[in-house]
Amino acid sequence: MASKVVQILGRFGLDWFILSIIGMIILASQFPDAGIAKGPFSISSLASVGVSFIFFFYGLKLNRQKLVAGLSNWRLHLLVQAGTFLLFPVLVLLFRPWLNHGETAVLWLGSFFLAALPSTVSSSVVMVSIAHGNIPAAIFNASISSLLGIIFTPAWMALATGSSDQRIDMSDVVMKLLLQILLPVVAGLLLNPTRLGRLAEKYSKQLKYFDQLTILAIVYTAFSESFHQHMFSTLGIGELFILGACLLGLFFFVYFITGTIARLLHFNREDRITATFCGSKKSLVHGTVMAKVIFMNSPLMGILLLPIMLYHALQLIAVSIIAQGMSRRR
Repeated sequence: MASKVVQILGRFGLDWFILSIIGMIILASQFPDAGIAKGPFSISSLASVGVSFIFFFYGLKLNRQKLVAGLSNWRLHLLVQAGTFLLFPVLVLLFRPWLNHGETAVLWLGSFFLAALPSTVSSSVVMVSIAHGNIPAAIFNASISSLLGIIFTPAWMALATGSSDQRIDMSDVVMKLLLQILLPVVAGLLLNPTRLGRLAEKYSKQLKYFDQLTILAIVYTAFSESFHQHMFSTLGIGELFILGACLLGLFFFVYFITGTIARLLHFNREDRITATFCGSKKSLVHGTVMAKVIFMNSPLMGILLLPIMLYHALQLIAVSIIAQGMSRRR
């Protein structure tokens, strides 16, 4: 019975990881003490070390020759990256005058943080494969998006918070980004041609589990702090439902715009699938680890992560249904 339930949930993108995230939020609401504890061996400190290892392993798995070879299809890459780092933030920025005040200000900031994030790597490639799209282009765009996110995500957040109460000290953020994210990625890239790179590729599935466990630790500590500070006391089911509906609308709007532009540019079917799937998805991995760097363990971090976690679940469900439909039609 349990295996059938898991199988049904898996068809809609609800795997053990999403269910575990929900479990971490519930755990944080009931037992926040371990999440807010400080010290060299606290969960928070270990999660910070895990962030650096995630990006080191990511760089270690990046094949420089494949990245260079993927540059030729520049119109597709430009469309995907423009959708990821330009269309998304501008759309959310348009709603700032109405939402960036009172109780909705933090949710708007979290939604803008979601909009400024890079595209997800693994699920984009998997869904493009299911729908029979351009897989090499999907790998290239997801990889390049992750690297560009190190620059564009904090830049957009600095713009969004430059004159607000939630202003981010970018000098500290830049230093943390260099030490915790950029330096590990560069180190991994340099070591990719070595035996370590081959081992990282061979054990990529196990490394994915390490990524997911680190994210679960970050989610637990972020929500522990938020629950400890009673940040969710004014947030009800109605607000969550409205937020989810808005995020789903955002996904389909970007998906539609990206697909329309791809058709106007006369992309073939495979390139259209890659453009729409990669250009409309956002990375929970980068969202959680970059939030830990950018928001520096703020008590608001749990609420700020809500939009990306909701969007992650909704995008997986939506894209899974779309991909399977495309696969059947083909």
